Amino acid sequence: MSDTVIVIPARNEAPALGGVLQEIRKISMQVIVVDDASSDETSHVARENGAEVLSLVIQLGAWGATQTGLRYALRQGAQTVITLDADGQHEPAHIVDLLRPLHEGTADVVIGSCPMRVSALRRLAWNYFRWLTRLRMDDLTSGFRAYNRRAMEILASREATLLDYQDVGVLMIMRAKGLRVSEVAVEIGLRRNGVSRVFHSWWVVMRYMIETTVLCLANVGGQTSLQKRDLEVEQPERTP
Repeated sequence: MSDTVIVIPARNEAPALGGVLQEIRKISMQVIVVDDASSDETSHVARENGAEVLSLVIQLGAWGATQTGLRYALRQGAQTVITLDADGQHEPAHIVDLLRPLHEGTADVVIGSCPMRVSALRRLAWNYFRWLTRLRMDDLTSGFRAYNRRAMEILASREATLLDYQDVGVLMIMRAKGLRVSEVAVEIGLRRNGVSRVFHSWWVVMRYMIETTVLCLANVGGQTSLQKRDLEVEQPERTP
C-alpha cells in the first residue's frame, strides 16, 4: 500500500461512484471503497474502476465505514488518509490542497471547507453546535478531510467507535487529543445521486441534533475543560 490512500465510505452509491473514481484516477492515487452493506452494484462499480473494496456485512453508517477504512489503512502501513464522499460532491482536484498542510508539518488534520453550501437546516445545526462546543470552524460537517498517521491512530480507536458521524464528535476528540486542525477552502458540488442522509428533512435534522447534543454533553474525548478551550483552526484563505 502507498503512503497516501483515499478512503470512500459508500452505501448504494453505484450511480455516482464510477464518475468519482474516474476523476481520482487522473491523480493516480490508491483508493479503498468501504461498501456499507449496499443493496446495489456499489462494490462492482468500485472494482471495475480500480478501487480496493472492503465489503461490510452489516450497515455501520458513514462513520463506521470510514473508521473501517482508517483501521485497514493503518494495518497496511499508510501514513496519510484522505476521506471523501461517494456522491460526487467532493472534487478530487482539491486533494493536493488538503495534503499541503500535512506535508508542511503545520497540521494533523485538514478539512475541505465550503460553508457557502449550507441550507437553512444545516446553518441552524452548525450555529447551535458552535455555541454548545465553542468549535471555531467554518464547516463542521465536511467529510472531505486529510488525516496524518497520528490522527488516524486516534480516530481508529475504540473511543471513536462510539460516534455516528464524521463531524462534531470527531472534532471534539481531535481537540481533546491536542491535534492541530486546518481548514482549506474548496468547492463542493451537488450530489450526483440521492439526497443528504442527515439534512433532507426537519425530522431527521432534529434527531441528529438530539443525538449530537447528548454526545456534546457527554464530553466525548475526555476534555475536562471543554467550555474553556477553543479549537485553534487555521482559517481557509478566501479567493476573490
